[in-house]
Amino acid sequence: MSFDRLDPGHINATARQLAARVEGRFPGRGLAQVATELSGLCETVRAEAAALTQPHWPMRIAIGALAGAAVFVLVGSIIPLNQIGRQTLASVEALEATINTALLAGLGFAGLTQIEARVKRRRVLRGLHRLRSIIHVIDMHQLTKDPVALTPEFTPRAESPKRDLTAPELERYLDYCSEMLAITGKLAALYAQAVPDAGVAAAVNDIETLGSNLSRKIWQKIVLIDSQTARKRAATAKRGA
Repeated sequence: MSFDRLDPGHINATARQLAARVEGRFPGRGLAQVATELSGLCETVRAEAAALTQPHWPMRIAIGALAGAAVFVLVGSIIPLNQIGRQTLASVEALEATINTALLAGLGFAGLTQIEARVKRRRVLRGLHRLRSIIHVIDMHQLTKDPVALTPEFTPRAESPKRDLTAPELERYLDYCSEMLAITGKLAALYAQAVPDAGVAAAVNDIETLGSNLSRKIWQKIVLIDSQTARKRAATAKRGA
């Protein structure tokens, strides 16, 4: 087993296990459906990452054919030059045309060699857009899970969202959200692993930063729940004494 690369199979297994855990503890809730969707997305990203590591042979063959045609044209333009007197004006014009042709052919070939990289980059960006969307969906599910609602001072209003989770349940719910964000970041990293490109790495870093920032907010809520629970236990112990 190699520990210097992410294993898509292990990420997929972790996502499936997480989906089962969420469904087992919160059956029928929207978060369980999101976890199942994330598990299915793991299979999609796994297949796409594997495909991106393979060379695109039809495109490479086409580029090779075009490069061969360019070389043929260039050689054909050099042969007449050898048949013309070296001191004539025609030879100077032919030399200039040959140099221009060679420069244009070189620039064109350099552009052709980047076509495959650009195609793969666009495919990666489409995949990262899906991951960015599911990150925001996860954030929406934890948005109204406010620990303040667990305090005795909190008075719900008619328009307040339904809050039926106990402190341990809410803490576990938020922990699942954080785990889902972490898995999403690892899926993004699979794209960077498959396509070693600076633009892809920057886009993946944006996805991971977004997930980390949202996870940080979630853990701030978990810390508040822990502190509230500790204060309640201290107050209970004090009354018992």
